[in-house]
Amino acid sequence: MDHYQYHRRAFEVDQSGADFLQLRPVDAPPKGLTTWLSGAIRAAIDDGRLPAGVRLPATRDLAQELRISRGVVVEAYRRLTDEGVVTARAGVGTVVTPLTSSPEAGEPRTDPAVPLLPRRPTAPAASTVSVDLSPGVPDLSLFPRAMWLRAERAVLAAAGPADLGYGDPRGVPALRQEVAGWLARSRGIRAVPDDIIIVAGVAQALALLARVLGAGEIAMEDPGSRGARDQLGHWGLAPVPVPVDAHGLRVADLAQTGLRTVFVTPAHQFPTGVVMTPDRRRALLDWADGDGLVIEDDYDAEYRYDRAPVPALKASAPDRVAYAGSTSKTLAPGMRLGWLLPPRRLYEQLVVAKHQSDLGSPAIPQLVFARMLATGEFARHVRLVRARHKARRDALLTALHQHLPFARVRGAAAGLHLMIQVPDLAGIADTDLVDKVREAGVLVHPLSWHRVRPGVPGFVIGYAAHPPGRLREAAKRIAAILAPLRSS
Repeated sequence: MDHYQYHRRAFEVDQSGADFLQLRPVDAPPKGLTTWLSGAIRAAIDDGRLPAGVRLPATRDLAQELRISRGVVVEAYRRLTDEGVVTARAGVGTVVTPLTSSPEAGEPRTDPAVPLLPRRPTAPAASTVSVDLSPGVPDLSLFPRAMWLRAERAVLAAAGPADLGYGDPRGVPALRQEVAGWLARSRGIRAVPDDIIIVAGVAQALALLARVLGAGEIAMEDPGSRGARDQLGHWGLAPVPVPVDAHGLRVADLAQTGLRTVFVTPAHQFPTGVVMTPDRRRALLDWADGDGLVIEDDYDAEYRYDRAPVPALKASAPDRVAYAGSTSKTLAPGMRLGWLLPPRRLYEQLVVAKHQSDLGSPAIPQLVFARMLATGEFARHVRLVRARHKARRDALLTALHQHLPFARVRGAAAGLHLMIQVPDLAGIADTDLVDKVREAGVLVHPLSWHRVRPGVPGFVIGYAAHPPGRLREAAKRIAAILAPLRSS
């Protein structure tokens, strides 16, 4: 069977009894050819007729076979690309986006996104997990390979011997300059290069801060990031939980702890998705006046879907906030590129700690990223990825409202995850619910992994790494598990 014979069979659908590839424009449904064509391709992908990795026909060839305008095919492919269902590859064409690779059958499955977590769901055969909705994982197939390659070639062509030696432990000056500009434009932070330390992601920023602050206690949001809690605890800062409500961290409760250091995610709280209100922001900064320190993790602030992101806390109180960010959600966690903007009183100590840790972050990736920022390519990439994530969020939300109308969904306005709470399931631990959902082929996090105090059972669901069709199917499977339990 040749290439186009395969696609002729793959695209066959029931449209008034006619073969999909033999339809004329006048046979198109009222929504129009583009919607119809993209829907037919999407359906073929969702039900497996077009498997991952298969190359779609060239736009010109498919347009000729369908006897429609090439522009219709181009627009249909563009829509599918924006959804992440297909990927355009230079020199290859448009291919069905592969699923994230999974461990071979029989291998133990681990979740690198949240290490050291107790009470993981019982692991069935790896092949039974078809949709991994672990939070904190972006769609790694969207990494801008061509963009990175262009920038890396330009950097290597221009780099001199000094660029390849032991450099400034604070980071390459060009990158610190560009990061300062990026944060001014995107987060409202006024900074100069000498305010910035380039680090290996937020994890290293927390490790450096913990080493400089010394052993003791730190206030943390509850529920909050289990990964951050484990990281700070490993370096000697014992977490003290402070409740989070619909307005963000409860600053009055924070004050009652007597502590002077707190870790927060104010732009999009993890895992509740709450955006800290202006009153709470002012109260938190007032609490930090004097010797207080707010550690601000701005982990996915680039992804706000209903309006512009709120400014960073750092913008309002640079002397009271240690601000940490990274490219882990915009490029890939494996890049290990991030930045730390501490108060001036801690800066020199942190630079020394960074130098003692690794002598400085790798120079070439810093120069490449600096070039992407300077040319505007990184900003364009973020806009593209934001549009794809919004489409995926919308698909998951619609499916959850349809199949789980009794669930409370939070955090939908921003970020890469949702928090779902399920009332009327008293007595059933969310870890047990997650085990049942996993047996149905869907991997999610129980909310209890990310909280210290007891509360309503729930899930934390990441949606960035899967196209809409798979997200809709995952919602159906979750509902099939939860609905009978709630009614029993």
